[in-house]
This record gives sequence, structure tokens and C-alpha cells, in this order.
Amino acid sequence: MALSRKFLERLHKASFVTVLTGAGMSAPSGIPTFRGKDGLWNKYNAHELANVQAFQKNPRRIWEWYRWRREIIRKASPNPGHFALVDLAKYFPDLQVITQNVDGLHQRAGTEKITELHGNIMRSKCIDCTYEAAAREAEYSTEIPRCPDCGAMLRPAVIWFGESLPAAAIDNAQQFSAAAEIIFSIGTSSLVEPAASLPYLAKGNGAYVVEVNPAETPLSEIADERFTAGADKFLPALVMVMQKLRKRA
Repeated sequence: MALSRKFLERLHKASFVTVLTGAGMSAPSGIPTFRGKDGLWNKYNAHELANVQAFQKNPRRIWEWYRWRREIIRKASPNPGHFALVDLAKYFPDLQVITQNVDGLHQRAGTEKITELHGNIMRSKCIDCTYEAAAREAEYSTEIPRCPDCGAMLRPAVIWFGESLPAAAIDNAQQFSAAAEIIFSIGTSSLVEPAASLPYLAKGNGAYVVEVNPAETPLSEIADERFTAGADKFLPALVMVMQKLRKRA
């Protein structure tokens, strides 16, 4: 993996590093992206399934879709890219991961400093009360799951179309991006806000912007460094680079 001299210098000195991940981060684990030739939007109209109105109208249909997606995730494992991020945290004390993914694979790999912008599909929350918890085994049956506290219907703890992102998650993401010395945009289309604006915020504050994506995106034009390898190949290679750099220190 060829890195520019300027990028190597930045890597050598950096302490605060922010990593923004999208669906391409989990694609090597076998989890379909929304876009692309095998994307979920090619098989299902997510706009018709991931919204409150659809759930209220036909909760069983929505739960069938989410149970199918949960089963895919339950059978999946973190890929080498996920584990490499855990290793990179040893070299960057202030490494922060911001993810648009809802699969929880970062946490399963061992990442601790993580901001989930769009929630977590492996959790459920009540439509009436404040209950929210990891999905119970009973929620994988054909019945509509009910809240153990109040008996109302449960829904996946993800952000649906038309809903606002958690204010705390947005605040954290913006703070971590503004403070970053290097920001990585990995496997994200750079089309969905507010995540799409985070690398621009970082660059405006002096960060070195690195894009890792096989496909070009709107971010490609302003990225200081761009790699077309997948996250599962790029990140382990970056760990090896860091091992050599820090040994020279």
C-alpha cells in the first residue's frame, strides 16, 4: 500500500483520529449495503418499510423485514477491518469511531469509543414508554414483540426516514470531527446528512481527509488521500504501517 510522504508524517504525529464508517465497512462481513448492484434498495423499497407510518399500518410486515435483516447480522462476524480499528486505537489514544451502520459489528470486534448515528438494529424500543434493550430471543419469532414493561409494541431501535437523529450523537460526531487531526471516511457514500458533512467540518479545522472507498463519491474531490481498497484490506495494512512508524519513533 503506497502512502504519500505527507500522509506518513501525519500518521506519525497524530493523536486524535476520527473514523467515519458506512455500509461498505460491513459489506465484507456479508451484510448488504443499501446502494450498489446487490443493495437492499434493489430488492426492497426501504422508504416504504423504514418509517413510522408503515409500521403503524402494517407492523407485522415491517417486523418480517427487520427479522430477516437481524438474522443476516446474527450470522455475520466482524471482518478484518473491524478488528484493525481496535488495533489502531493502540497507536491513536484519541481514536473515535462514528458509524452510520446499525449492525453493532464495531462493538462485537471490541471498539469502545463509538458513536452510532442511526441507532442499532439489534436493539428494540417501545413505541409508548422509555424501554430500550438488546433484542431478546423471543423477538425472532413470528409474533409482534411486546414491551415487557407496558405491553405496547416494540420496534427496532433505529432511526427511520422522517425521524431526527439523536442530538447527543450529532453533537459528539461534530465535536470529534472538528477535533480530528486525521479523519477517515470508510465505505460511506458521502450522500446522507449529517454524516456527509463531517469530513468537510474536519478539513475546515485542519484535518487530513482520507477516503477509503472502491467507488468515487462527492467527497473524493476534496480528500487529501484516496484509496480504492475495501476496508477489510486497507485497515489491516494501515496497522502494519503504524507498527513500522511507531517502532522508528
